[in-house]
Amino acid sequence: MQINLTLNGAEQSADVEPRYLLVDYIRGTGNTGTHIGCDTTSCGACTVLVNGTPMKSCTMFAVQANGTSITTVEGLKQNGELHPIQTAFKEKHGLQCGFCTPGMMLTGVALLEENDDPTEDEIRWAISGNICRCTGYVNIVKAVQHAGSLIREN
Repeated sequence: MQINLTLNGAEQSADVEPRYLLVDYIRGTGNTGTHIGCDTTSCGACTVLVNGTPMKSCTMFAVQANGTSITTVEGLKQNGELHPIQTAFKEKHGLQCGFCTPGMMLTGVALLEENDDPTEDEIRWAISGNICRCTGYVNIVKAVQHAGSLIREN
């Protein structure tokens, strides 16, 4: 099937099998920051933004993304500048192994689009669909809060 979508700001067309997963399509374009963790939507490592909404791409077919705009972690950086969430994760040590980081960042971006000053509870609720096996979430929460302050400053 023919699909047309925008991936990280670039319009794309592709011929894909109806059963081809969105995560595989994205990784096949070289955007390997979208990770495959569980294939069951349990871990959130494959989270991308589809029209600004966090979606787990391991259980979404590429054909379902036809006509959408998708943002991966690679698409957060604009004009050589890190997105505030990327800066905040770096400055507040919001990552360790980094496997969950892309999904956490994209979920954080979606939250901050709606509310640039979320409470700790609101952040924890937003990221509850993303599993981190390393950090205990403390610095991830701090990073999202810091990203919100960076956004508010601009």
